[in-house]
Amino acid sequence: MAEIRDNSALSRFELDAEGGTALAYYRLDEGTITFTHTETPPALRGRGIASRLIDAALASAQARGLRIVPLCSFVAARMARDTGENEVSA
Repeated sequence: MAEIRDNSALSRFELDAEGGTALAYYRLDEGTITFTHTETPPALRGRGIASRLIDAALASAQARGLRIVPLCSFVAARMARDTGENEVSA
C-alpha cells in the first residue's frame, strides 16, 4: 500500500498510485488546517484513492490537534459522511 505524505513545502498531502499522484491542498494557520482542493488524475478516479488520501489527511490533522475547515467539497462530503459534521475541532 502506498504511503501518504504531508508535503508541507507545497502545502499538500500526496498519494502515489498506479503511476499518478492524488493531491489534497491545504492552508495551515494558527491551529487550523483549511483543505482547499483535492485532485485525482482521471485514470485513478472511482477507486477510493482520494478517499484514502483524505482519510489519512484528516487523521493527521486530528492527531496534531488542528481545527479542520473543509473548503473543498470532496473533503466536506467525506467529513459529513464519516462524522455528520462540516467542521471538526480536535
